[in-house]
Amino acid sequence: MKTIIVCVSESHGNTMKVAKAMAEVLDAPVVSPEEFDAGKAGEYDLIGLGSGIYKGKHHKSILELAEKLPEPDEEQDKSVFIFSTAGKGDINQHRHLNLIISKKGYRNAGEFICKGWDTAGLFKYIGGINKGLPNRAMIEQARDFAKTLRA
Repeated sequence: MKTIIVCVSESHGNTMKVAKAMAEVLDAPVVSPEEFDAGKAGEYDLIGLGSGIYKGKHHKSILELAEKLPEPDEEQDKSVFIFSTAGKGDINQHRHLNLIISKKGYRNAGEFICKGWDTAGLFKYIGGINKGLPNRAMIEQARDFAKTLRA
C-alpha cells in the first residue's frame, strides 16, 4: 500500500515523533505540506495528515492542503488517516479536518491523538502542561495504530 504522511510539528517536535513512529511501521516518507503536491494525491492509497492542535483545530497548512486534495475517482478507494498531538488530547479536535476530507470523498481510515507538551498561551508562564509527552508508551500506541492501517 503506497502511503505518505504529511505532518506539521512546530513547537516541541511532539507530532513529528508520532509521525516518524507511524512512518516506520507503514514504510512511508514524512513530508511537510509544502513538500507535498496535492495534485499527486491519487498516486497514494493512504495519506496521513497530522499536526499539533492550534485553537481547537489542526495547523492551518494541513487544513489548506486538505482543501486542495483532488476528489478521488469513483473506482479509487482513497483513504486518509488523521493524527495529532495536543495539550487537551481531545479527538473532537479532529472534527474540522474530518469534515474537509469527507466532503472531498476520502474514506477516514482512522484517527490517533495523544497528549503532548503544550506551552501555548498562558501555559508558557507555568512551563507548559504535559511536559515529557508524548512518552515511549504513547509512541508505541502510535505504532500500534499504524499497524491497524496496514490490515
